[in-house]
Amino acid sequence: MPEAVQVQLKRGVLELCVLALLSRADAYAYDIAARLAVAIDMGEGTIYPLMRRMQSDGLVDTYLVESPSGPPRKYYRLTPVGRTSLSAQKAEWTSFSAAVGVILGDEK
Repeated sequence: MPEAVQVQLKRGVLELCVLALLSRADAYAYDIAARLAVAIDMGEGTIYPLMRRMQSDGLVDTYLVESPSGPPRKYYRLTPVGRTSLSAQKAEWTSFSAAVGVILGDEK
């Protein structure tokens, strides 16, 4: 698959993936980026602008946690708006991916 297509597909689901990770546990941006790098090979530089946008959109909020090995870490957690958005995006993703599966001949 051409790299540009892979990047666009990943960007399209990045917010959904971040919301899903934060629904399991609060996390700091580097941890989220590392988990996304392993799971979907998404670069670290993409996460910081996304986290700022998600915070300004009210999907996440932040709090600081002291770190024994450096400055305090900024942790992100879902807000009620973020949980609602996650639910809506999951439903949309499920419907969309099923429709694409049908088009691709993956129907069961």
